Amino acid sequence: MNRLAVLTSGGDAPGMNAVIRAVVRKAVYHECEVWGVYRGYSGLINDDMVQMDLGSVGDIIHRGGTILYSARSEEFMTDAGQDKACDNLKRRGIEGVIVIGGDGTFRGSEKLAERGIRTIGVPGTIDNDIPGTDFTIGFDTAVNTVIHAIDKIRDTATSHERTYIIEVMGRDAGDIALWAGLAGGAESILIPEASFEIEELVERLERGRKRGKKHSIIIVAEGIASGVTIGEKIKERTGLETRVTVLGHLQRGGSPSALDRVLASQMGAMAVDLLLAGETRKMVGIRSNRLVGINMSEALSQNSELDMDMYHLAGILAI
Repeated sequence: MNRLAVLTSGGDAPGMNAVIRAVVRKAVYHECEVWGVYRGYSGLINDDMVQMDLGSVGDIIHRGGTILYSARSEEFMTDAGQDKACDNLKRRGIEGVIVIGGDGTFRGSEKLAERGIRTIGVPGTIDNDIPGTDFTIGFDTAVNTVIHAIDKIRDTATSHERTYIIEVMGRDAGDIALWAGLAGGAESILIPEASFEIEELVERLERGRKRGKKHSIIIVAEGIASGVTIGEKIKERTGLETRVTVLGHLQRGGSPSALDRVLASQMGAMAVDLLLAGETRKMVGIRSNRLVGINMSEALSQNSELDMDMYHLAGILAI
């Protein structure tokens, strides 16, 4: 392979720039030309690409977001849009594409592969909800962002003897809520993978008050309930004054952690190796601290599973 492209798509995640840097520099090391595609699949359709060199990715490993930008493309969901994207790639002599993103990004890459473009996926999403890999790029940074917020809010909760609810991202996956809640010592963690009863939550709060606890932190993943709604129900049943903080897109930004930078660098480099070895329709993942190449069909056909043992442990430790 003499020419490849790299793009980012879907929600941004800290560490995406570190992947781009690794892809470009590993490809250049192997004397392979690299083209950066702006705004994901929209850029493929609009032929919005630029050739990248070593200097193109200087001083970006520490930056959050993505220098290639990200956008959703309705046109790419059509056969005509997919044909146009592939025509642009073939006209430029680009034989393979490395896509960085989540589930939707990978499904888009399959459309390219069906039309003869070799594709390799790198999992970049703060939700950590891609099957086949223990961790996705951006997850560790997002969790640490939430932990910093918990630590700060707990100071105020302690001072004012109140219950604080922190709503975090996680529409379908509760990994951020679980990991941050366990690391931050939250009294309760509400996630999409586990049902809850408001009475049980109230009972836990009352039990804490009886043993002298004057404040509590409750972590709520957005996919299970609204933090505001939970706060209202708690106040109705207990009279406890609650405060709600919705962290929102704060969790997506910021300088990537050391773990995300290293993981991104390793995955980006392996993605290039796979393309140069003639592989296609694969995703780079990490399992038991070892990088692996996974068939894309495996990643797209399975459901990501939350560590329920960790969830039960968090409940025990918060007794």
